[in-house]
Amino acid sequence: MSEPQDKHKGPLAQDVRGQPTRALVLEPDLRRGGASARDAAARLDEAVGLAQAIDLDVVSSGVVPLSAVRPATFLGKGKVEELAGLVRSEDVGLVVIDTALSPVQQRNLERAWSCKVLDRTGLILEIFGRRARTREGVLQVELAHLTWQRSRLVRSWTHLERQRGGFGVMGGPGETQIETDRRLLAEKIGKLKRELDEVRRTRGLQRSARKRVPFPTLALVGYTNAGKSTLFNRLTRAEVVAADMLFATLDPTLRAVQLPSGTRVILSDTVGFISELPTMLVAAFRATLEEVLEADVVLHVRDISHGDSDAQAADVAAILGELGIDAETDKRLIEVWNKIDLLEPDRRAQLVERARHRAADHRPVPVSALGGEGMDALLEAIEIRLAAGRPALTVVVAPTDGEGLHWLYRHAEVLDRNDAPDGAVVLRVRVAPEREEGIRRRFGLSIGVA
Repeated sequence: MSEPQDKHKGPLAQDVRGQPTRALVLEPDLRRGGASARDAAARLDEAVGLAQAIDLDVVSSGVVPLSAVRPATFLGKGKVEELAGLVRSEDVGLVVIDTALSPVQQRNLERAWSCKVLDRTGLILEIFGRRARTREGVLQVELAHLTWQRSRLVRSWTHLERQRGGFGVMGGPGETQIETDRRLLAEKIGKLKRELDEVRRTRGLQRSARKRVPFPTLALVGYTNAGKSTLFNRLTRAEVVAADMLFATLDPTLRAVQLPSGTRVILSDTVGFISELPTMLVAAFRATLEEVLEADVVLHVRDISHGDSDAQAADVAAILGELGIDAETDKRLIEVWNKIDLLEPDRRAQLVERARHRAADHRPVPVSALGGEGMDALLEAIEIRLAAGRPALTVVVAPTDGEGLHWLYRHAEVLDRNDAPDGAVVLRVRVAPEREEGIRRRFGLSIGVA
């Protein structure tokens, strides 16, 4: 296929005629005798959504039952031949198979069907490559893509077996093409890692600077298309891209939000999670996801109207686990049950009742980020969670201690202030746990009852 002219179009989006590439999407359903966490039809719908996210024209899709995986082609010989007829009759230019294919399987299927074949990892990388806009995002996606490409260099690709002439006076067998490609990829990966390290150092400095400001931080996480960006816009009155598509947001966005109590917080929107997220993408985006690790409150946004909401929540919990966050025990986590406006009244009432009966520190908050329903309850839950994790202290600052007063305003969140007749200033402050001891040392006996 020829490269498209639009720099924002992926190489798979258009065919040689400039038309959207006609695609066939297949969902393998391996019968292993146990119930799958996610229904095959729901997985197929998601795969079709992923394909449409890069503007492919999905002309046909379907679930393919499998009794066993074939090492050479993943699918059985009869099914491969049957699908070859469908590829020809529908003039398909790309087949998407929603699973991880080995390089050999991908190559053999491309030969059998005379068209491009893309597996789940390749498709997600393609989407990420399209969505990245910041320098950090572009570098992270490119690193993940090159890491994936390196895993595809196998001896079975015969065109890579050609020998190149040796160098130096000793001669020798030289370097095979595959070794050259691996070396070049390794060099590119090393260069990208060095560039990313520099970007990460900058992000680390920015994070350290934010830590010196006494504002708590909130992070949004959730399955892709759960409505994180819509909630972000609702809370911040910003205009971050919020579209009904998978991975509409890739690059992290930070905004200040003022809570009803007057507390100012920093809210971070992060990349959406998805089942079977490629390992190299989790690794590449770890620097971005560190915003989640260091947040005071983590909002796990769920599309509660989705038929596979529970399975999606389990996938998010698994990725959070990879980052060191236990979704079951971490008290910073608040589940936000979004899109209740899409539910039938009876179903909505059942969910609200179910949420109400959960323990207070694990109680979900049903909301509609689009319509605004439930926002007051969510803000209250955030305030309660912040208060629980950040002790409040009453500090009496002497009239002559102007430097101390300035220090408190810089290092603590001032909740209330009263000026005493003798010129002393009585402050009610909330502080991060790691700062409490420093404030106690700094003001000593000036601290009243917490």
